[in-house]
Amino acid sequence: MTRHRPEVVAFDVDETLLDLAPVRATLVELGEPAPLLGAVFARTLLTGFAAAAVGSWCRFLDAFDASLAQETGLSADQRASVADAFGELSPHPDVEPALRRLTEAGVRVVTLSHGSPGVAEAGLERGGITPLVERSMTSETIRAWKPSREVYLWAAGLCDVAPERMALVAAHGWDVLGARRTGLTGAWFPRSERVFPAVYGEPDVAGAGLAGAVDALLALPPR
Repeated sequence: MTRHRPEVVAFDVDETLLDLAPVRATLVELGEPAPLLGAVFARTLLTGFAAAAVGSWCRFLDAFDASLAQETGLSADQRASVADAFGELSPHPDVEPALRRLTEAGVRVVTLSHGSPGVAEAGLERGGITPLVERSMTSETIRAWKPSREVYLWAAGLCDVAPERMALVAAHGWDVLGARRTGLTGAWFPRSERVFPAVYGEPDVAGAGLAGAVDALLALPPR
């Protein structure tokens, strides 16, 4: 399929745009090793994906709490303090220039998460880049998890564009896979993953970093 320059670019939030450092720091303050966050985050996704796969559903924060309980001996209050740190996230340094490049090129920018409502908005506000983002969407609104097709179709519908006129940028291969299978243009770059999973084929575009992924989207032929 020939991909064209998108009218709307949706960004994944956790890790892709926002740095999870405050969550990691809270774990360390509670005596847990810093690398544990990777295992907890992965188990959180597994929990949510499994629930969705069998026709059930759970909130991101509930899946995160369950994962912390499985991976640590933290009390309920301690786990709650770790979860609260999601409200302290800030954008990675490369986010503002990448989003600005899109908006200056006339491309609409949105966020698409399956995380808790308000997390993306708070992080964007903390980074001073709220004016660059048209809207923030979380699939919690429709009780679904990415990479379910319904999430990307719902997002495209809210943005009033056909899926093929929308792109998703994510540092997670599974997210890009879901977007591509729904008709969106999938853009991947390494942040939390070193390489794009070979079992998923290839992303539509990729970059050595966020800026490269954005440049690759802008370089696609116009309609």
